[in-house]
Amino acid sequence: MKIAIQGIKGSFHHIVANQYFGNAITLNECLTFDEMPLLIKNDKVDYLVMAIENSIAGAILANYKLIDEYHLNIVGEVYLPIQHQLMALKNQNINDITEVWSHPMAINQCRVFLRKYPHIKLIEETDTAEVARLIEANQLKGIAGIASKKAAAIYHLNIIADDIQTNPENYTRFFILNKKQKDNESNYNKVSLKFITKHEQGSLVEVLQILVNHQLNLSKIQSLPIIDDPWKYSFFVDVIFEDEKQFHNVLKEMKKIVTEVKILGKYKKSENRNKK
Repeated sequence: MKIAIQGIKGSFHHIVANQYFGNAITLNECLTFDEMPLLIKNDKVDYLVMAIENSIAGAILANYKLIDEYHLNIVGEVYLPIQHQLMALKNQNINDITEVWSHPMAINQCRVFLRKYPHIKLIEETDTAEVARLIEANQLKGIAGIASKKAAAIYHLNIIADDIQTNPENYTRFFILNKKQKDNESNYNKVSLKFITKHEQGSLVEVLQILVNHQLNLSKIQSLPIIDDPWKYSFFVDVIFEDEKQFHNVLKEMKKIVTEVKILGKYKKSENRNKK
């Protein structure tokens, strides 16, 4: 099975791919999220693993746009606890480190720890695992990276400080995506939708009231501006329910009061973080 991820081996996307699909997969490593949809479109891979939001940093809005634009289908989700490790070449400790390299988000999530060492210069890079690879490949002494335990193992680095993230409740949510939406999905209890309301006062409230009336749990709502229509917005929502009939009834009523509604995916809600 061919899986596209953002980043390289040892990245958090790699960890999610293994958790969801197992170890018997072939990875297609992408430098950016923008590369990924074309791989699905051109049948180069079977699935994509794509981060969509972080519990601290919020939603990755550009990825919502990619999912919508390329008509990607959400088939699953994973909530991954983000645990950052400070790593360097073997036989070094924190006093040997003069620079720390990592993705800016990882650096920000570890600032309380890093403030203890004001002599260390912080360098922003594009990928956590790529930093680990560079340190090992070039035998960079005095340089530490912030990345996952998997990256440290793959690139033979020593963890000199573990779990240095400021907030222990730091999770990233990932979508599992494929090319086409099937008509025979079954055994699902979560749906991601995009809808556009009429440009009328109270139109969003009407939609939300439908969800309340049918006892659906709205677990996420995100708005994005419509580029070609100033001051109008698309809404992306996730709804959870116990009975699929609840959702079908909601969808039927929604279609009567919105200008557009699109199903982005039907899937089982993740059970790996507080029953999200």
